[in-house]
Amino acid sequence: MVALVFIAAPLLLAPLAGWLGRDHGGWVRYVALALFALFGLYALWLLDATLAAGGYVPLGRFLPVPAFDFALTLQVDTLSAVMLTLTALLLLLVTMASWTVARPGPYFALLILFAGPIFGVFATTNLLWFFIFWELTLVPMYFLIGVWGAERRVYAAVKFFLYTHFASMLVLLAFFLVYHQTGAFDMTAVKESMLLTPGLVWWLLFVGFAVKMPIFPFHTWLPDAHVQAPAPVSVLLAGVLLKMGAYAMIRMAMLMLPEQAARFSWVVLTLGLVTLFYAGFMALYETHLKKMVAYSSISHMGLVTVAIAALNQAGMSAALFEMVGHALIISPLFLVAGFLHHRTGSWQMNEMGGLMQRAPWLSALFVLAGLAALGLPGTAGFVGELSILVASVERYGFGLLVVAAAGALGAGYLVWTFRRVIYGEMAPAIETGDFAMHPVEFTVLVLFAALILWFGLFPQTLFAVLNPAVTTAGSLGGAL
Repeated sequence: MVALVFIAAPLLLAPLAGWLGRDHGGWVRYVALALFALFGLYALWLLDATLAAGGYVPLGRFLPVPAFDFALTLQVDTLSAVMLTLTALLLLLVTMASWTVARPGPYFALLILFAGPIFGVFATTNLLWFFIFWELTLVPMYFLIGVWGAERRVYAAVKFFLYTHFASMLVLLAFFLVYHQTGAFDMTAVKESMLLTPGLVWWLLFVGFAVKMPIFPFHTWLPDAHVQAPAPVSVLLAGVLLKMGAYAMIRMAMLMLPEQAARFSWVVLTLGLVTLFYAGFMALYETHLKKMVAYSSISHMGLVTVAIAALNQAGMSAALFEMVGHALIISPLFLVAGFLHHRTGSWQMNEMGGLMQRAPWLSALFVLAGLAALGLPGTAGFVGELSILVASVERYGFGLLVVAAAGALGAGYLVWTFRRVIYGEMAPAIETGDFAMHPVEFTVLVLFAALILWFGLFPQTLFAVLNPAVTTAGSLGGAL
């Protein structure tokens, strides 16, 4: 019943908070903080419970429709609990990073609204309910981008909605094919051998989830969404929605359909490598600060895709580590980029030179996150990239050492960014700007930096959770 409350309460609370806080809604941020803190505590409890159980922990079955095997079945394993914990952490930090946002009542109400369906995505094993929650996450994100975004926010919001909604239709078609051929909507009851057209189902799921991750050539909606979205919303896009696509790819396209995944692993690997290098070269070319960070984010999702394509436990663990690390690393880059645009009125890097002289602590945190993104030893980025390299070479041979070249490419565009933004001659916009940051928002950057270093120096604290998650999910596959 508690799990159902975490889904239903935000859906009921958000409209009320948005309405009551439409004029003077600063208090809604405290409601959001309290809700997300409870969300986080519950996610940690679930993580502990799933590690102890070594399988699914049932959370309840609600709203049954027996004639169609349609019920809101809530149960989580360690893989789900890891994603719930990451989501709760990011929601807390995004709330703090949005402390000075305009029109706080409706804004934080939309964050609350987002929490309900995203909890459902990771907690349900019913395919149709998964789709319902998957689609509901689009609604608050559409308004967060379309109302609080930059100059072309409406265009970006519509593009984001149409791209991801079209991809969702492919996923829905796959789910109905599964039901038609097996008579079941519950993924724990579906085996690949029960399907008449497993190849078709796999392709529908793969393309649908590839758009959400996103990987080349389905990525074009994301740079526009990132550039136009407020910086904290970009954190949600990169840290939660993209991970939602990767989670679904692992859970359904890889584990539920293992034979098809092995058959088409070369497709996954090829697109992952193309994404990795294409987005890296685009980031190297960019002069727009936030778009550079957006392409860097896409490049890292290419790394995750390469790890998934390894189809071994080392690859899955590496993919999950990179997913967590990417969320922690890319978030402060987006936050600092958004802050600089707010204070300088520009996105162009050549108009931001000399930031270190005016804001040394802010610059240091930006450089730390950038160094982590290029894989500096001692940071979470290094551990993630090294783990992916080892798993890929183990699966495909030494030809996959080419993945290491992505680190050199990342060093190119990030060091070039440091040269233009952090160092060099002080630009007029930097010289005259005010770079004092609200203490709550600065604390968020420090927390991200601490987590980047912690998981870089002590990666086993995370692998101790991820390895059992992969082992359990791999042994269960799509069925108990």
